[in-house]
Amino acid sequence: MKIPLINMSRLGEYGLLFQSEGPLSLDIQGRFWALDLQCREIQGVDELVLGMHSLLLCLSPGADPENIRLQVLQQWRSISSMPPNETIVDIPVIYDGEDLIEIADQKSMTVEDIVRLHTHAEYTVFALGSQPGFPYLGGLDERLAVPRRSEPRVRVEAGSVVIGGTQTGVISRTSPSGWHIIGHTQTELFDINKARPALLSPGDRIRFVTATVDK
Repeated sequence: MKIPLINMSRLGEYGLLFQSEGPLSLDIQGRFWALDLQCREIQGVDELVLGMHSLLLCLSPGADPENIRLQVLQQWRSISSMPPNETIVDIPVIYDGEDLIEIADQKSMTVEDIVRLHTHAEYTVFALGSQPGFPYLGGLDERLAVPRRSEPRVRVEAGSVVIGGTQTGVISRTSPSGWHIIGHTQTELFDINKARPALLSPGDRIRFVTATVDK
């Protein structure tokens, strides 16, 4: 199997960013999951930040960036893509989002069509980022892809289920966002008081299920 190309760029004095370009791919992301694990053993690496088709290495003062770069490239050539976790998390959603009807109109679909497509897929957590516990998910049906809003909302409530571009996710903290809101969930994705604050981890699998409104 052909090994995907990986590029490196320097971020300041102590940052090395490794990236692979191209469309989102579970196979490539699985290689970055494996690379993340391997790089934890490299001396001189203080912190790792996993992203979408990317991995940022934060180096210790005095570390040799060129030596570490060569080690990472060697690991990239030798590793295999990791499969998703066995963990499956069901997230109940009330599909009452402010943008649901607008998206249905844009797609010449009914609201029921949008909900059916969104709940039919199984998603994979590629990475966490943007805000604590926010999952970047792969697996959105291409028929639901929609450009992000031209004017972001200044306040989107935590628990909002959203679509932006070719991805879907759940807002974990009330914040500004340019993603389209299609529903809401009571599932809490991040709780600082828990031993494991983030509900989800890279590689977890997600299913959205239709919830009913309590009366």
